[in-house]
Parts: sequence; C-alpha cells; structure tokens
Amino acid sequence: MLNTSRKFLAVGLAAVAMSLASNPSVAQQVVKIGVSAPLTGAGAANGKDIENGVRLAIEEANAQRIKLGGEEVRFELNSVNDQGDPRIGVQVAQKLVDEGVVAVVGYYNSGVALPASPIFAKAGIPLIDPAATNPAITRQGLKNVFRIIATDAQNSGNAGKYAVTVTKAQRIAVMDDRTAFGQGAADEFKKAVVAAGGHIVASEYTNDKAVEFNAQLTNIKAANADLLFFAGLDNQAALLTRRMRQLGMRTQFVGSGGIADSIFIGVAGSAAEGAMAWEYGRPVESLPKGKVFAEKFKKRFGADTLTYAPFAYDCAWVAINAMKQANSAKPEVFMPALRTTQYEGITGEIAFDSYGDLKHPTSTLYQVKGAKWVPVTTISAE
Repeated sequence: MLNTSRKFLAVGLAAVAMSLASNPSVAQQVVKIGVSAPLTGAGAANGKDIENGVRLAIEEANAQRIKLGGEEVRFELNSVNDQGDPRIGVQVAQKLVDEGVVAVVGYYNSGVALPASPIFAKAGIPLIDPAATNPAITRQGLKNVFRIIATDAQNSGNAGKYAVTVTKAQRIAVMDDRTAFGQGAADEFKKAVVAAGGHIVASEYTNDKAVEFNAQLTNIKAANADLLFFAGLDNQAALLTRRMRQLGMRTQFVGSGGIADSIFIGVAGSAAEGAMAWEYGRPVESLPKGKVFAEKFKKRFGADTLTYAPFAYDCAWVAINAMKQANSAKPEVFMPALRTTQYEGITGEIAFDSYGDLKHPTSTLYQVKGAKWVPVTTISAE
C-alpha cells in the first residue's frame, strides 16, 4: 500500500512539473507601467485617450512574449486618476511608486506634472511625458523626466512667429486659461510675436472652468484685433469661438495645442469653420505608421484617437524598448538606455537632448474646413 501511495505521489509531482513547463505564465515576471491622467472631469476624454494609447502598446508587447533576463514578462497597466488637480496628482504619484511601477506615462496637465515629477525622481522611476508641454517640466534638474512632444516654447513660439510673418496679423490679441499650460503657452506666443516685430493690442485671461467670456471678448473687439491666440483646451476653446461668432467678431481664432480635435468641432458647431490651431508633431496620418495605428486604435476601442493617444503609445514603447535593450525591468538598469533612445515611433523620430526633450520637435498648423481639421503647414522648431 505504501509503495502504491509513493507511485501516485511521483506521478502527481511529474504532472505538476509538466504543467509548469507547459505554462510559461506561471513563471512570468509582472512589470507594472503607470499612467497618470485625468479620467474624470473636463479633461477625461483626453485622459482616456492617453490611457488607451498605453493600453494598446502593453497589449501588443504582451502578445510578443518578451523576455528580460531570460524570464518572460507580462506588462500590466496601472492607471491613476489625477483629476487634473496638482494636489491629487502628487498623492496618486506616490501611490504609483508604492505599488511598484517601473515607469510612468504622464501627464495631460502641466500644472500636475510640475509638482508630481519630483516624486518619481526621488524614487528613481522614469517619467515619460506624452502631453504636458510647459518648458519648465524638463528644466527642474531631474534626470528621470523625458518628453516626446514639442514644448510650448517650440509650439507656441512657432505660432507667434507665423502669425506675424505669414498670416500678417497687424493687431494681435492673446487670452489664456491661467493654468500652468495656458499661461506658459501664452507667454511663449507673446515673446515670439514681439521678436518677429508684431504688436499685441490686448491680453486677457479667464480660468479653466469658465463658460462665459463676454468681458474679455468685449475688450478684444474694442481693440480691433484681427487675430486672437487662445492658450487653453478644446472644450473651452470651442465655447469661446462660438461666442465670438455670436458677437459678430471676424477676428481669426488661433488655438494652442490640444484644440484640434473632434471635441472642439462638436462643441463649436458651425462656428468652428475657419478656426485654426497649432498642434504638436506632424499629422499622424502622414507618417509611415500613422494610418495603421489609427485603424488599430479604432478597432480596439471603438473610437478615433483625439490628440495624445499616439504620443502615449510611443511613450510606452520607448520604455519597453529601453528595458529590452538593457535586458532588465529595473529602472536603475534601463534608465541609461532610455536616455540614448533612437526610436522611430508612430509620432516620428524620438531621441532626447540633455534635458530629456525631443531633439527634433515639430509643430503643425491645422484649420477647420468642411467640419474637419485639415493640415496647413508643418514647421520644425528652431
């Protein structure tokens, strides 16, 4: 009887061993990639766009059954809702650190990125930025911060120079939403206008929750401005444009980044026609991998991308490729590979300068024609 029991035990152990050998997932190393974005509130649609860009990259990476250090890894998405609030952004940044993420893709709001990024620096975790564009984010002396999108100095700088030298605007008005992004973009635009010999005839501001702009538009109309540059986000920009048309203003509307999307056209309605906006990078559909990415995204999520999903997707792959190059998911091991990245992404060539910004950023001017955003010109940042 004892011998029979031993035989059964031996057979059972052999079966377990075979099961482990034939099921690699048992031995998988879990590698967590964090995402911080607003998943509720006014920025939720763009926050979800960022999250889904990372999700698609992670799903594709897992399908490749990537090995690091000889062990198959499974990447996991760890998302937090920063609500576009700096205070909450800091809290959930620490939550990501405590939960063991090895890299973070964020942020949508510059005002959240600025106070939250030092949390990751202290923990030695790389932060790869797909959307927050205030130049100060990469000028804090932090060696863990990377950005794969043009900064406000580059994007809004292009906008200011173009308004004077190409559009030939004579009387330029500027308005911002007083966020770190909006105020920063407006300041860079103004500097570029002045440097190009242009004239600012009105400077107004609102807040990012406002829906009524009569006082500001009355002043801009009285100044006889022929162009208004608005530094803010899509929904508010659309409300502003609609009100301009209701007031009979013929002033050319030009927006900062984060405006040339379907949300703007849906909210502005017929008032959107002719509006212009400067966006980061080249038109995705014009890039070699852009059309395929857009089709994959829509098939997976049942919706078109907004602005930032391609950038977020590239952020995730830049991190994953650095891990593959270093053969490790330890941030202290793969961070050097991240700094020397040479990657052809959905959004174009990605390589970082000494600050962690793109070496060769570009901006594209779009205009609404026939209820669609149509590229006008693409300019490389100086």
